[in-house]
Amino acid sequence: MQEIQDYDCPYCGEAVEAVLDISGGDQTYIEDCPVCCRPIIFSLQTDGEEWALDVRSENE
Repeated sequence: MQEIQDYDCPYCGEAVEAVLDISGGDQTYIEDCPVCCRPIIFSLQTDGEEWALDVRSENE
């Protein structure tokens, strides 16, 4: 199951869209910002129905 979530890049502040696969359970992964190319840490917590996304820079 996929969800779409808007977030602001913690580096450049640009609004960006993430496609999340919540069927994989809790996840932590790194993706580069499509605008400034800096690495963003994504932490996804889910029980399969409800989910929460935390987005932060490497230095936080």
